[in-house]
Amino acid sequence: MAYLGVNIDHVATVRQARMTDEPDPVWAAACAELGGADCITIHLREDRRHIQDRDFLLLRETTRVRLNLEMACDAQIVELACSHPPDQVTLVPEHRKELTTEGGLDIVNNTSRIRPIISKLKTAGIPVSLFLDPVEDQIQCAVDSGADAIELHTGAYAESTPEKQADHLHQLVNAATLIKQARIQLNAGHGLTYNNVQPIASISGMHELNIGHSIIARSIFIGLEDAVREMKRLVTDSYGRR
Repeated sequence: MAYLGVNIDHVATVRQARMTDEPDPVWAAACAELGGADCITIHLREDRRHIQDRDFLLLRETTRVRLNLEMACDAQIVELACSHPPDQVTLVPEHRKELTTEGGLDIVNNTSRIRPIISKLKTAGIPVSLFLDPVEDQIQCAVDSGADAIELHTGAYAESTPEKQADHLHQLVNAATLIKQARIQLNAGHGLTYNNVQPIASISGMHELNIGHSIIARSIFIGLEDAVREMKRLVTDSYGRR
C-alpha cells in the first residue's frame, strides 16, 4: 500500500502573500497528520518564495511523521540540511521564474555536480531521493549515483488529455519496473489530484505519493484534515486495484 506524503508549501504561499505569520505551515502539518498523512513534504526554495528556514527547523522538531525536504542542489541549503537532518531529502530542479517544478532533475548531464551532493547528504545520514522524469538513462544514472529513492515526475501524465494519458501511464509503469529492479524506493508525484491519483497509486511497488496543490485547494472548502483524509482513502483503496 502506498504511503501519502502531503506537501504543505502552498499554506506558506498564502502566508507570504501578505508577509504575515498566518496561516502557519506548522499547524498545517499537524492537521495533515490528523487526516492520515504518512509524511510531510516541504520545498525550501533558493528564493524562499513560500517555505522559510524557520518552517523547516520547526517542522523538524514538531512533525510526528517523516519530514521530506525538497531542495535544489544549492550549497547553502545542503549545509542547512546536513546540520539539521530531515528524514529524507529529495533533490529537484529549480528555476527562478517557474510557477512550479517544470520537470525532472537532469542527472545525466549534471552528474559531476549532483553526485558529490548525494554523497554529502548520505554521509550526514540523510536518505536521498531524486525527482526524475520516467526516462531510462536518467533512472540508471541515478541508481549508479547512489540514490536511495527515485520520485517519478507525474506531471506529463497529470496534464495530458484523456487520449494520451494511457501512454504516459505506460511510461511511468515501465520506469517503475526499472526502479524496482534496481531495488531502490519508488515514489511519485506532481500534478496528482483526486481524479487521477488511483492509477498511479496502483502501480506495483509504489512506496509513496507526494501531493500538495490539490489537497490544499480542496482544504479551502472542507478543511485540511478532511481533505487529507479523502486523498488517503483514495490511495488506500487503490491497493485493491493492483
